[in-house]
Amino acid sequence: MNDQRESWFDDEAGPLVRLYAVTRGRSDGRPELNMLTLVVSSGAGILRRTEPEYAEILRLARTVQSIAELAAQMDLPLTTMKVLVGDLIDDGLLHHRAPEPAPDTGPPRDMGMLRAVLRGIQAL
Repeated sequence: MNDQRESWFDDEAGPLVRLYAVTRGRSDGRPELNMLTLVVSSGAGILRRTEPEYAEILRLARTVQSIAELAAQMDLPLTTMKVLVGDLIDDGLLHHRAPEPAPDTGPPRDMGMLRAVLRGIQAL
């Protein structure tokens, strides 16, 4: 039998329950959002959500931030951040922009360099 005073969770699990509640169990954000998506506060509208995570995102997003940067600064999982940012975009409080695609430089020209990098990785 379990001791009634025995805790059913450890200290490390506590924040996970909170995140699950904040996202209402959602783990998939808007499909167009990825970790490199840039967001910035729109400066319009009023935050009607009571969870402190939303207010903190808006505070950090006064300057352009990637979703990955927001997640790192708030010490939140990336999937959770995508859900929260998606909510704020839906509320009209954040603007977002997909990252610029890398220019296509064509096939690699220096195969020797690529082989050296591969050997270095294999040596690790």
